[in-house]
Amino acid sequence: MDEPTPLPAIVYDVAMRAALDEARLAHDSGDVPIGAVVLDATGSVIGQGHNVRERDGDPTGHAELVALRAAARAVDEWRLSGCTLVVTLEPCTMCAGAIVLARLDRLVFGAYDAKAGAVGSLWDVVRDRRLNHRPEVVGGVLAEECSALLDDFFAHQRLG
Repeated sequence: MDEPTPLPAIVYDVAMRAALDEARLAHDSGDVPIGAVVLDATGSVIGQGHNVRERDGDPTGHAELVALRAAARAVDEWRLSGCTLVVTLEPCTMCAGAIVLARLDRLVFGAYDAKAGAVGSLWDVVRDRRLNHRPEVVGGVLAEECSALLDDFFAHQRLG
């Protein structure tokens, strides 16, 4: 299997800032502020999304799935080979499974999630050798900024 060609690290920072902008949109609707973007092989954004669980009453309304659906529509294909998902928080088991099933080349995430992370923190779904696809993983990109947005949201939740 050919290894995916990595994008330059600066692309991850720029994409993570776009994901953070998406996350702020979730915050505005009362959803946990998590954002995601999907990049094609050239680094162009082909899908984006933020959490919409509360807004839409949808248990699958996670930022990653919203962004993956948008990217699949953009390329008119469920296989997102050659693409990179950039998300502000380490994906949960549902989203990690979707990442594998979408055949993404790479996952880039910001903050680690010790309580529900499925990309190394609690589980490691995307690197399970029993699965037929394992994307490259880059964690901790702009982690402090991603964590700060979540910390601020939950601090205000406790006060309210």
